[in-house]
Amino acid sequence: MFRILIIDDDPAIRLLLERTLRKRGYETLVAADGLAGFQKAQTEQPDLIICDWMMPHRDGIEVCRLVKKEPSLSSTFFILLTSLGSVDDRVKGLDAGADDFLSKPIEMTELQARVRAGLRLHQLNRDLNIQKRLLEDELAEAADYVTSLLPESLDKPVAVDSRFVPSRKLGGDCFDYFWLDSDRLVVYLVDAAGHGLKAALPSLSVLNLLRSQSIPNLDYGAPSQVLGALNQAFQMSDRNDKYFTVWYGVYHAKTRQLSYASAGHPPAILLSPAPQDSEVAPEKLRTPGLPIGMFPEATYVDQTYSVDKGSLLYVFSDGIYEINYGGKLWGLDAFTDTLQACSQQSLQQKQRRFMWGMEPNVDANHHELDNVLEAVREIQDAYYFEDDVSLIRLLFT
Repeated sequence: MFRILIIDDDPAIRLLLERTLRKRGYETLVAADGLAGFQKAQTEQPDLIICDWMMPHRDGIEVCRLVKKEPSLSSTFFILLTSLGSVDDRVKGLDAGADDFLSKPIEMTELQARVRAGLRLHQLNRDLNIQKRLLEDELAEAADYVTSLLPESLDKPVAVDSRFVPSRKLGGDCFDYFWLDSDRLVVYLVDAAGHGLKAALPSLSVLNLLRSQSIPNLDYGAPSQVLGALNQAFQMSDRNDKYFTVWYGVYHAKTRQLSYASAGHPPAILLSPAPQDSEVAPEKLRTPGLPIGMFPEATYVDQTYSVDKGSLLYVFSDGIYEINYGGKLWGLDAFTDTLQACSQQSLQQKQRRFMWGMEPNVDANHHELDNVLEAVREIQDAYYFEDDVSLIRLLFT
């Protein structure tokens, strides 16, 4: 049974509306002023409200604004009862959130028709909200599943930590790192075009394919070969318009050599320890190569870099630096400066602990990535990112 709240300071109008609506099978509630009416709406949660415009203790416009701001009442159908008939008055009512109007003196046939129409819309909104909640629950479960697939932190001989911040419940970023054997550490990051489920599916496919190592006759320790195999396996077509970028690296622990290749992905940033009284410029590790899926004839090349002890490597998606900063694009160079500042701050904290004879902070690496994300959020002056953000940090001991 639908529940209707009548708010009117005229007892004769309240009685007339109450009797008419009860005869039609509706449950009715009444209030004699705006404040009492809003309080009753909060507690009773009516499906439809008929409210007089001119009342003491909150007029109909104020009650309408309050109702529409209340999350639990936002879908309640609101009819303003008024003797004001000018266009300006109706515009004022619509701006306040009114769904319909009923003119005085009240014509009972029109009243019943508007109530039926309003309740149909209310029922439709309620059904849509239920479906929306079900869909959000399913997406949340899918997001939990995706997060559960991402790797946990690693320790020596390479300390690896990561962060994943999707712009929605599901994102197009995905990454992994694992020891291919006792000597080779694989790390890669995939960024699929777009957002949501359509972007998440190809990223998950890549993750499962590489984690299972199910591509035959492929050396997973050769970055350019891996990218070439992915490009053949995930070609765009009329049914699949998705492409993605990848950075793929393999660290050889015995030789301290890092082999890497990229496919349209932002460069990884390598910060090497600086000699005394000098500064070492960050190295941007990237190779030429088109995003995966664009052209079957695309080729990819390897590069190799000797990694010093104590070096830091950051692998990330472009969502962390393609942000708005004062109406302009913040950019990769500015983000690189932020990485240097955060890593230097972390190093100084470790040195201070050492000087005071304190044990090293085992959570320092973990917290540094949070510091990086917090610094970027402060720059864009917003907590949420417009694009998916993934960030991996490797410390070579």
